[in-house]
Amino acid sequence: MSLQEWSENIVLAELHDDPGFTDDMTALLEHIEKHPHLDVACNFSDVNYLNSSNLAKLLRLRKLVTITNQRRLVLCAVNTHVWGLFLTTGLNKTFDFADGVAVGLAQLQIGRADKSPEDHANN
Repeated sequence: MSLQEWSENIVLAELHDDPGFTDDMTALLEHIEKHPHLDVACNFSDVNYLNSSNLAKLLRLRKLVTITNQRRLVLCAVNTHVWGLFLTTGLNKTFDFADGVAVGLAQLQIGRADKSPEDHANN
């Protein structure tokens, strides 16, 4: 997996199918634990399958980013097959999605721009 510091507050994670997905998520979780100030965009364009273990790691990432760190997480470029899994499990209502990476990064950037200076100082 490659992690790209897109800005000082946003990281882009390029994810892959298993077995790489598990390693990618482990590395991403460790990175976010060390850098709790980051919003996260995950590029799913190379992910064609998710199993229950993958979903559990995604939920753990969501909890860490959005609940513990009070930051934002967006899943980008999710293909039709994986999107069907999110719909079937109801997780489409749990995560934020973007059609493409550029749109997801823009969503995160705009979300930060909407915050007041005091919010930026607190994050």
